[in-house]
Amino acid sequence: MGTETEYGIIAPGISDANATVLSTQVVNAYAATLREGLGNLTGTRWDYTDEAPLSDARGWQIGRAAAEPSQLTDEPPVLTAEQVALVDRAGDEPAEDAAVLMNLVLGNGARLYVDHAHPEYSSPEVTSPLDAVRWDRAGDVVVQRAMARIAATPGFSPVILYKNNTDNKSVSYGSHENYLVPRSVPFGRIAAALIPFFVTRQVICGAGRVGIGALNQQPGFQLSQRADFFENEVGLETTVRRPIINTRDEPHAVAEKYRRLHVIIGDANLSEVSNYLKLGTTSLILSLIENELIPVPEIAEPVRELQAVSHDPSLRHLVTLTDGRRVTALEIQEMYLEAARSAVDVQGGGDAQTEDVLARWESLLVTLGRDQLAAARQVDWVAKLKVLQAYRDRDALEWNDPRLALIDLQYADIRPSKGLYYRLAARGEMEQLVSDDDVVAAVADPPRDTRAYFRGRCISSFPKEVVGASWDSIIFELPSQRRLQRIQTREPLRGTAALTEELFAGSRTAEEFVSRLQGGPEPSMAP
Repeated sequence: MGTETEYGIIAPGISDANATVLSTQVVNAYAATLREGLGNLTGTRWDYTDEAPLSDARGWQIGRAAAEPSQLTDEPPVLTAEQVALVDRAGDEPAEDAAVLMNLVLGNGARLYVDHAHPEYSSPEVTSPLDAVRWDRAGDVVVQRAMARIAATPGFSPVILYKNNTDNKSVSYGSHENYLVPRSVPFGRIAAALIPFFVTRQVICGAGRVGIGALNQQPGFQLSQRADFFENEVGLETTVRRPIINTRDEPHAVAEKYRRLHVIIGDANLSEVSNYLKLGTTSLILSLIENELIPVPEIAEPVRELQAVSHDPSLRHLVTLTDGRRVTALEIQEMYLEAARSAVDVQGGGDAQTEDVLARWESLLVTLGRDQLAAARQVDWVAKLKVLQAYRDRDALEWNDPRLALIDLQYADIRPSKGLYYRLAARGEMEQLVSDDDVVAAVADPPRDTRAYFRGRCISSFPKEVVGASWDSIIFELPSQRRLQRIQTREPLRGTAALTEELFAGSRTAEEFVSRLQGGPEPSMAP
């Protein structure tokens, strides 16, 4: 599993700033920071060879002429000459062969790039929800360091990044999740079982938002930043006509064995508990689907109910099912929880994280059912609502007061000295699951139990020879070889530390490493 975060971005000192240029400055500033700290650019360009954004899991391919421009993620973005000139200044005396970077693959196995005029961090692949939280937080540190670099560069206006999902002016940007699932599981079964789950899981992982409607046309507070921007149940799009279930069939793995479930409906979480449960519960539900143990409480009008649940912080809204029952979002979540608990118990119990996810899930649903504000230490939307309500009570503010919108935004400010989330966390008012030291280590180190280890170690060990990378390949340019050497990494659980750590330790050069990898006793990375 893994996460993707598109950060909101502004430059307060530039009223007409181009968001794409600002985002590119973030990527180049982080590259410059790595160059300065390590003597080289520990990061490499993205290889688009295996991208297939127009393949649909329902069995067809959309033609490029019919696709929305935002769907064409298999093409590198391009800046104008004027924009390039603006970005080049962020490099701070770049190397002679330096170019404007809009993509970096990092030594921790992650990707930092410009996506739809936002800086985006895609975490490396991990195998547990706690590791997902750790490397997701590492992305926040990465962009914090880039912000600091820009602010310290003469001639540049500081930029501010927000871990949120809307500018409250009709624009929404994503916080996505990705899960590796067997291709043998019918996609229709996945969609049917997940729609009610996704409609209701916002009660435990919504980020909270001041304002109702995609255009922020009504005053109020709601659970989710994303709910008002969804229009369909199932579809391929991600930036228009957004669907609850995204059908992009781009596995980034052995296509015959796996599919990648690309989840676009989640909010960007700062709360570690919300993030942990978002990923952990979804993983459990996917396991239930795979084993045909899932309840499917079919919702009559999923899109309408998605928004109705979000618009009711009291959590009393009754969702209408196709069988005529009317139940709350909490009750639907309890159905999934009971199914997961029963399945785990039948197997004799789960591992420590599985048991922890189940226990936290159950406890949180009980707490939310009794007293929403009692969940403020665990859930973003509740923590935000508690702060906002205190201001409303103190100053007699209505929900349409612009000061409340500013507080909403400040909650998502990822500057530790300014962001309200960070202030709450510093006072012990947000529960944290991962230590700051572990997060800082994850900024540089890849996970050890997936192919991300191989990717990250290649980039950090041989930065000059690795000229391209993607989720499923590494490209070497070696002095003795006339052609580029592409190493396939299509098996997500190969390339782990257990399989390749000794190979890295015993290779003095990239030439020796590739030679031993391809012909030595070490296991090949090819599928």
